[in-house]
Amino acid sequence: MRKFEKISYSQFEKDVSGNDVEELYSSLIVPARNSKNAAGYDFYAPFSFTLEPSEIIKIPTGIKAAMEDDEFLMIVVRSSVGFKYNVRMCNQVGIIDADYFNNEDNEGHIWVALQNEGDTQWIINKGDRIVQGIFVKYMLVDNEDDGIATRKGGLGSTGKGE
Repeated sequence: MRKFEKISYSQFEKDVSGNDVEELYSSLIVPARNSKNAAGYDFYAPFSFTLEPSEIIKIPTGIKAAMEDDEFLMIVVRSSVGFKYNVRMCNQVGIIDADYFNNEDNEGHIWVALQNEGDTQWIINKGDRIVQGIFVKYMLVDNEDDGIATRKGGLGSTGKGE
């Protein structure tokens, strides 16, 4: 079953500091498509911010995604954000594996890191659409080893190639 949901309040509180955590959590918007034929589910800014040229911001979305075992969620910057404002995701494309959902480290909390590579400020209001997630099926090779480890942790926890 494919779905988006908010992480628990206790996880959000661990990940986000400040006096307005409860208000931020209660106003989180679950990703949604905004037109009938849209492939991407828009993620919304949980707070307002201004991103200066060359500046990077890490954004806790407060969202996790469940999907089938042979799928992943691809996170990319919205086309208009990159095209109009020259804002990019720091890792260019985020890949959220199916076993990231409800992992023991962070419940599968999806974060995005954005960098302003333009020469003007990028001003975002709470609730503005910033990135999009697209569910994608993938295929495996026929001769893969059956002894592949099971994910236990969160971001970067598979530990290979780092």
